[in-house]
Amino acid sequence: MPPIEDLLSQRKQFLRFLQHRVESVATAEDILQSAYLRAMQQTSAMRSDESAAAWFYRILRNAVIDHYRHRSAQDRLLEGWANELLSQPELTPEPGTERLVCECLGEAVQHLRPAYSDILNSVDLAERPLDAFAESAGITSGNATVRLHRARQALRKSLIAICGACSRHGCMDCTCRSKSDACGTSVQAP
Repeated sequence: MPPIEDLLSQRKQFLRFLQHRVESVATAEDILQSAYLRAMQQTSAMRSDESAAAWFYRILRNAVIDHYRHRSAQDRLLEGWANELLSQPELTPEPGTERLVCECLGEAVQHLRPAYSDILNSVDLAERPLDAFAESAGITSGNATVRLHRARQALRKSLIAICGACSRHGCMDCTCRSKSDACGTSVQAP
């Protein structure tokens, strides 16, 4: 078994080696951890006349090559998927669908906390960039991301409360604004 303690004591050198070859510190850390595991599993592959560090550098080089092969394959798949999406004709909703959706959404958004309705109106409905909303609201991008996530959860609950019967019964002529769906089921707003 190679002296794992020696390999662990050279961690900084190994990490520096990887950082010069991959795109981020996090990726280098991931590769290093995986290489340590691989070294522990493949100790029999080390020749008796070979230093543990040289043997481990070979494992690291192979791990970097594997990383780029995997990333290249992912990039090709994503590119193919993007090209497929771009080649498809744009789907347009049926006439009147947007009006129905907007009425239900408008009703549901009115029942949310002002912070939630503001971010949903700005980011989701007006399609304003999240970073621009965060800056205008005086909050960090991270805070805006969390707020948007929570607002969407609250909106979902509100829509279920307002349009629940319509969505369960598949009624397209939803009359949620009058709190009664086309199926005749009375719906209570939250």
